Amino acid sequence: MKLVVFSHKPVWPCKDSLTGYATDGGFAFHMKAISEIFEQTLLVLPLHQAPNQNGEIPINGHNITIKTVNDIKGRMLSRKIRYPFWLLKNIFLFIGEIRKADAVHVPIPSDMGTIPMVLAHIMGKPLFVRHCGNWFIQKTKTEKFWHWFMERYAGGRNLFLATGGAKEAPSSKNPNIKWIFSTSMQNHEIEKLKGKSHAIDKKEPRIVIACRLEENKGAGRVLDAVSLLVNDYPNIIFDVAGEGSFLPDLKHRAKEYGIEKNVIFHHKINHDQVIELMQKADIFCFPTRASEGFPKVALEAMACGLPVVANPVSVLPQLLENGGGILLANDDKQTIADALKSIIENSELFKEMQLKAQQTVENFSLENWGLTIKTYLKESWKDIKI
Repeated sequence: MKLVVFSHKPVWPCKDSLTGYATDGGFAFHMKAISEIFEQTLLVLPLHQAPNQNGEIPINGHNITIKTVNDIKGRMLSRKIRYPFWLLKNIFLFIGEIRKADAVHVPIPSDMGTIPMVLAHIMGKPLFVRHCGNWFIQKTKTEKFWHWFMERYAGGRNLFLATGGAKEAPSSKNPNIKWIFSTSMQNHEIEKLKGKSHAIDKKEPRIVIACRLEENKGAGRVLDAVSLLVNDYPNIIFDVAGEGSFLPDLKHRAKEYGIEKNVIFHHKINHDQVIELMQKADIFCFPTRASEGFPKVALEAMACGLPVVANPVSVLPQLLENGGGILLANDDKQTIADALKSIIENSELFKEMQLKAQQTVENFSLENWGLTIKTYLKESWKDIKI
């Protein structure tokens, strides 16, 4: 059975990959897991103009091939203006690959995947869609369209999954939409990290955040909290991993507070480097206000035995309900500082949170993710051998 995948995730040449390409984030891990379900998997992806990106992950998997298209240039309005011309150039390629495939997969949000998703539905192909944003929040017209499309057409041979989790089902209008978690942690990584623990050093506590550095992600609020803790913990370290438009502001703020020596900026690092960084840390602090689907980085931190201090956003309340961290009542700097201090000062609480965090993450391996999707696909595609 041949699956074709349409996504906006960019790729660039990579000699260490069987496919000859690399990408960033968890996309490579997810495609590897999905490829093991099918006989052949074709990825239709935009080719990035700047190869050798820092943090790249080679795309490997079972019988994966990649077909590249030119990326849509520009951002926001300029990208939207260019979109019709880009679509006109590529639509016959899309139709051809959909026609040759047995099934179609589209992870969204994706402006590049929207039309192939609609075409696959019109052409009667089994359709597998993963909504990877926050299912409960739709701000743009496109987000509202994806939400409407999934609620309207989920069921039968259309398997539609919403990334996240809640006590209730994703949709009250269509019970065929199911939750799927997201992860980049493999079983062997979880087992390797399992049981590794350390006592927190009150003389040099280490706080870490790893995310896209935008204002709503919370790195600035953690930095503000750290500035309040410096008097009690002069050697406290705040590790900041990631890049983004808010990075200059963070560096300026650290200088204003006079805590440059306490804040280490690691910029963009790959998955393995993130894990190495977290193994050196004590607490993962993530007071995000962003529209999170399923923040994989929180699972990575928990796998490393880090208590998580976070806002009650997306699935974070469910991840922390067993005691693997602290949910913030609000995210002002004093509240965050108090939460961090409560863990630093209580070694027994720290050990208990370490254990609870690692116990929680056992259920969220990449292998379990792939098995869950395979089970859903078998239920939906009863007439197709998987």
